[in-house]
Amino acid sequence: MVLGSQTAEIAALVGDPARANILMALSDGRALTATELAYLAHITPQTASGHLAKLVDGRLLSVAKQGRHRYFRLASPLVGRMLESINAMAAIEGPPRYRPRSPADDAVRQARYCYDHLAGRLGVALADALVEKGHVEFGDDGGVVTPSGTEFLTAFGLDLAAKTRRAFCRPCIDWSERRPHIAGAVGAGLAARCFDLGWIARIRDTRAVKITAKGRAGFGETFGIALDAPG
Repeated sequence: MVLGSQTAEIAALVGDPARANILMALSDGRALTATELAYLAHITPQTASGHLAKLVDGRLLSVAKQGRHRYFRLASPLVGRMLESINAMAAIEGPPRYRPRSPADDAVRQARYCYDHLAGRLGVALADALVEKGHVEFGDDGGVVTPSGTEFLTAFGLDLAAKTRRAFCRPCIDWSERRPHIAGAVGAGLAARCFDLGWIARIRDTRAVKITAKGRAGFGETFGIALDAPG
């Protein structure tokens, strides 16, 4: 069965710890060099080169050359969704999988990039706020932005008329909160706008993001969200 063999091939690619670390390092939507990925995956550059070739051949990663460097990134949002689903399974608690949480774990659960949109407690809180105000509606087959939501999000600075080939608005089950955050073009637009406003900032070598003091005020005033600092 062709589909079964392809599924097994993808599972084998993701199942290697070093390749899994590479994929997770890219799951915030960034493009990184082989040297950076080797460091984040805790492997040598030579070992990383072989793993990256396999991931590109398996169409899980794409590569682009810029000057002297080659930059790798997830091949599509679909790969990001697959990784988030795997994380949801891995997050199921209970023996023997339990391990003490670290400050880094708390930061990732507080706020992080899930490919190009916000996840964690912040992402879920944004989704809850928009749903509660009637700006977004989630269903079994996706999500929609209501007329009031179009007005609100446009005023917030999102260009909802921009053409895109990807899903416009959809729920994405958050692996740490077990509830949906907002993905698709709307989710990506929200994340980009919050970043531009200085409400969030990237944390080096992790997909976690920091909510700035300006962001805590902004999220509270605009969305009615109040989040405690992690840890």
